[in-house]
Amino acid sequence: MAIRGFKAQGRALHRASILVASIPAALIAALVAAPALADTLGQPTDKAIGLQPSGDELRDTAAFFHNWILMPTITAISLLVLGLLAWIVIRYNKKRNPVPARFSHNTPIEIVWTVVPVLILTVIAAFSFPLLYKYHDEPKPDLTVKATGNQWYWAYEYPDQKVAEYTSNILPEDKAGSLYKLATTAPLVVPVNKVTKVLVTGADVLHAFFIPAFGVQVTAIPGKVNSVWFKPRTVGTYYGTCNELCGADHAFMPIEVKVVSQSDFDSWIAAHATKSAPAPAAAPATPASTPATPASTTAPAAAPASAPAKA
Repeated sequence: MAIRGFKAQGRALHRASILVASIPAALIAALVAAPALADTLGQPTDKAIGLQPSGDELRDTAAFFHNWILMPTITAISLLVLGLLAWIVIRYNKKRNPVPARFSHNTPIEIVWTVVPVLILTVIAAFSFPLLYKYHDEPKPDLTVKATGNQWYWAYEYPDQKVAEYTSNILPEDKAGSLYKLATTAPLVVPVNKVTKVLVTGADVLHAFFIPAFGVQVTAIPGKVNSVWFKPRTVGTYYGTCNELCGADHAFMPIEVKVVSQSDFDSWIAAHATKSAPAPAAAPATPASTPATPASTTAPAAAPASAPAKA
């Protein structure tokens, strides 16, 4: 009876191990299918899983690092720990193991659980350090924009194009429809296939400039200027938000980036650039010198040499 019970438990454990082994493959398949589900460029998609589709090349690298390095590693570690816990609970419970072992060390196991995590971290570092370098190795920007976080809206300025600061508020729900809390009254406009550098600061408290499709996020700190950059490769509208807990209306300061062609961008700049005031009319020129006073035609009479003698 005991042998039959042991065999039944062994078969159950074998089936459970097969099921557990199939989870990583299913998860990886889901990760592969995730971009197909999240097919709305630049915005979240209902019932989609995974990350948003990438809007630039740097975001491609970040998505690869997340989907194919971090997720499989985390999944494998979690399943390994779960399997070990299940095995210990089943194999070494009090009923199955009434006389516990008395050893306290196992040198091979201690070496394994020291060396393996080091190797895992080395593999992660081999991919994460180049990605971190790419984010900080900023190319020469084609466009520089200043973004200021306020309670609770964003303000944008194009200093090189003489576009004065303008505010970008959340679009009301009756106008935004399904894009409520994403659409704004005045988007940030940038040209396609151009490196855009965004100088980010805060006017009052901490905010965060976050655009998932570009893979950029930076904190807006009052009195400090941080920067991020991106190079959008597709014309379209991309949405982000402040994901820093900045106050009561934290969820109501979205970011909308409109990527347009170079010609459309030039037209937008021409329409929004500050017009220079006309120069004042020049005053009439002053003569270089005043004409000299004409000399008298007759010389004044000479003073007498001496006073006349008294009689």
